Amino acid sequence: MPESNLLLEPVLSWYADNARDLPWRTEDASPWSILVSEIMLQQTPVVRVLPIWTEWMERWPTPAALAKEPPGEAVRHWGRLGYPRRALNLHACARVITDEHGGEVPSDHATLLTLPGIGEYTAAAVASFAFRGRYAVLDTNVRRVLARAVRGEEYPPKATTPVERKLAASLLPGEEDAPVWAVAVMELGALVCTARAPRCADCPVVGLCAWRLAGKPPYEGPARKGQTYAGTDRQCRGRLLAVLRQAHEPVPKDALDVVWDDAPQRERALDGLVADGLAEVLDDGTYRLPT
Repeated sequence: MPESNLLLEPVLSWYADNARDLPWRTEDASPWSILVSEIMLQQTPVVRVLPIWTEWMERWPTPAALAKEPPGEAVRHWGRLGYPRRALNLHACARVITDEHGGEVPSDHATLLTLPGIGEYTAAAVASFAFRGRYAVLDTNVRRVLARAVRGEEYPPKATTPVERKLAASLLPGEEDAPVWAVAVMELGALVCTARAPRCADCPVVGLCAWRLAGKPPYEGPARKGQTYAGTDRQCRGRLLAVLRQAHEPVPKDALDVVWDDAPQRERALDGLVADGLAEVLDDGTYRLPT
């Protein structure tokens, strides 16, 4: 354990008392269930993920179970989690894991990175949480905690930097504690060191936090814009995809036309769904989820 990581003991102690009881964190959670949770949790809060994850695990408890279904079923049961390409990525992952890895999620970090839709964060998270590997797991919450507690900055840079990676690696404890440290810092960022209203009075490292000790200097980077949704192409795509998810037969074009008034935007969104592999157009002009 690096001597410089003064945050370790208080953060681990706080986590032991405050960790949320989540099914993908139990001792018997399978690597597949952890992989599914990590994909679903990208840009999506736990409260929305939990019921969908539970349904998926009941329906597809193994990669092979999902791989036998058409990709449209993954999209159908993605519900309203948003960013439905993640469902296609999970389906593609299931097929690769089944066909090339004997139906078992790879434990090797480098191999995880070769799976469809698996990036730096997800590979590190699965290697750490499912296989007890020693990796720096850098999601938005972790980056924010380290930015404040160690670097004295209110927010991290927009994209992960080499400096952040080096800092996170330097704080990694030994193999036994590394996976718990990773999830504990993540939980601290999710529950206490939040983006807009950090609960500093409840923070286990409040006396060590460089940002607080510096007087909480305001963020001086580019303006941080909140996400908009109403009226966007993303909302339009979501409306169209909802029609396809609810139907178990091909849908006529007029059933899609009625859910969005702006025709040019609707056609652009529909073309985008087809181009992204989230919908198929048949010879008779009807639409369906991908098969």
